[in-house]
Amino acid sequence: MENRLSEVAEGIWRATFALPLGIDHVHCYLLRSGQDGWIVVDTGLGLPEAEERWRSVLDRLGGRVERIVVTHFHPDHVGAAAPLAELTGAPVHQGELDYAQCLRTWGPERSPERFFAYMREHGMPADHGESMRVEGDQLSGWVRFATNPEPLEPGSQVDGWDLLHLPGHADGHLALLRDGVLIAGDALLATISPNVGLYADSRPDPLGDYLESLARIVELVPRIAFAGHGSVIPDPAGRARELIAHHSERLDATRAALDGSPRTAYDVSLVLFPDPLPRGLRRFALAETRAHLEYLALRDRALRVEDGGVTAYATA
Repeated sequence: MENRLSEVAEGIWRATFALPLGIDHVHCYLLRSGQDGWIVVDTGLGLPEAEERWRSVLDRLGGRVERIVVTHFHPDHVGAAAPLAELTGAPVHQGELDYAQCLRTWGPERSPERFFAYMREHGMPADHGESMRVEGDQLSGWVRFATNPEPLEPGSQVDGWDLLHLPGHADGHLALLRDGVLIAGDALLATISPNVGLYADSRPDPLGDYLESLARIVELVPRIAFAGHGSVIPDPAGRARELIAHHSERLDATRAALDGSPRTAYDVSLVLFPDPLPRGLRRFALAETRAHLEYLALRDRALRVEDGGVTAYATA
């Protein structure tokens, strides 16, 4: 996919950057601020050409970037925050919870060994270790986040945009809402379900968080949503209801995959995601399966079984 720049609404431009990942693009947004200012929401991946990509966008639009807002710490959203800040001189704003997770994942606290140990605890075969290390090192090299960003507080405003905390896809995920327009990040996508995974450093019930976030979108009834990937969402509340129904079906399928014998999240993921997957995507499948299993366990609809450093699940 080629890089693109388009005006999606009055005073809102969308910069689409190609990605060398499982998903081939990410959308970043530029929101008009005053006469000639911009607020940039998300930054793309911190590839070597990231600064040049952004320079091309800003040269076309003119004006100045007043602030940079990060919706969440995933690499295709926070990855180019530092080079964009250096290019524009604008401050980076990020939620405190999200920045703490960013440091654990991409900063000095990053521990591939801890991540692999967690995956092994939930059934990942040992021979995945080397590919996990190589892929993790490559991805980490593409994340150039900004240190000590200005903190964002959910419930406050940025230039008239309300900051919403919509956790699930990421613990500290923020979105922006003004006049019925939702800049959704990855909290809502038009044609696929955002990955909701449970990891070692996650909040304990990300799927429960996500279902509450979707219910809040239904309650707020935005008239349109601009997402981090894919097409514009003309009925955000309707799409949120579809995703609630989707996860209800997935929870039923997850429970049906359990029997009298304890099964790890990896084993259950092979039932829920039966198609052959690259190892990187299988790890996403494991994390999402674990989020569904833990949702069931926390509500006494499944039984968590821990034995010899391995966590498994069975019917309650």
